Amino acid sequence: MTWRPTIAALAGLCLAVSATTLPAGAAANAEQVSAHAALAGPPGAPPGVCPTGASYGPPLPASTLTAPRIRGGFTFLEGPVWVADGGYLLMSDMAGGTGPYNVQPSTIRRFTPPATFDTFIANAGSNGLALSADAQQLVAATHDQRSVSAYRLSDRARSTVAANYQGRAFNSPNDVAVRSDGVVYFTDPNFQRGNRPDQMSGRTSVFRVSNGQVSLVDDRLRQPNGISLSPDGSALYVGAYSENKIYKYVVQPDGSIGARSVFVNYIGGPDGGTIDCAGNVYWTSGGDSLVHVYSPTGTQLGTIRPGNSGTTNVAFGGPDRQTLYITSGPWGDSGLYSVRLNIPGYPY
Repeated sequence: MTWRPTIAALAGLCLAVSATTLPAGAAANAEQVSAHAALAGPPGAPPGVCPTGASYGPPLPASTLTAPRIRGGFTFLEGPVWVADGGYLLMSDMAGGTGPYNVQPSTIRRFTPPATFDTFIANAGSNGLALSADAQQLVAATHDQRSVSAYRLSDRARSTVAANYQGRAFNSPNDVAVRSDGVVYFTDPNFQRGNRPDQMSGRTSVFRVSNGQVSLVDDRLRQPNGISLSPDGSALYVGAYSENKIYKYVVQPDGSIGARSVFVNYIGGPDGGTIDCAGNVYWTSGGDSLVHVYSPTGTQLGTIRPGNSGTTNVAFGGPDRQTLYITSGPWGDSGLYSVRLNIPGYPY
């Protein structure tokens, strides 16, 4: 997992960053309200992600699925996120470390179905990606500045969500999950720290940002990686890469964290994950290259195979959010894969 990153979404980003001015007339233009805000979301999910009161059957068409490749040839893809308003997917493409500190450059690529790829933000320094709930900003775990950042979609302007903890630099923020009220959770392993000094005393941790203040959630995990929030906002899942475990935390109404338990004992090093609107958990593995699918109680429901090595992250997308996009592949030939599923889910 030396090359791993990820992330989730940021609702109410104004709580963590300085206020952003929307394009003139945006609030008054009904066409710009879009599918992202068309449905009310439960407390955990950003608006428009999961319809309220829906009931679902089995999430997978079969217990074992294969996801076809859309395109390969990238260096190392991570952190996919679906932008409903534009109808496209964004993802980080990380390169090998450079400079005196051996820090990995990263470019944000855009995929517009069915087959168009282009550069969205060059030199982004990003790992995992997500959207703010109003769909105006891209939130990124940015290892170049050892921070969590936000990029305004309208002009790509960058701002800071979390810069440090008690004056100490993070290791290399990796993945982010955000409640619809703007509380942000992120993981901080040391995978992309490079040769920069360790200011966390050897700890790799999970943090929370609320009203612009950073607080510690847990510093007992060995290389926390992917992080996801349940649609109802009551549970936070974190994959501890070096422990082969996915942990589950109780989330209190105010966003603080309660008891921790082991959700599953994993095989192959848990990387990025996501959750569907029924609460089923989808987690990638760099070791066996699969996406493992679990019920909300931790029962394994099946697997999805996108490729033969290095599966890193997943995100739901498409007009109905029932397409699961997967980043996977060896270094230098990383690719984007997709498969249709039965239940919609988070866009990151």
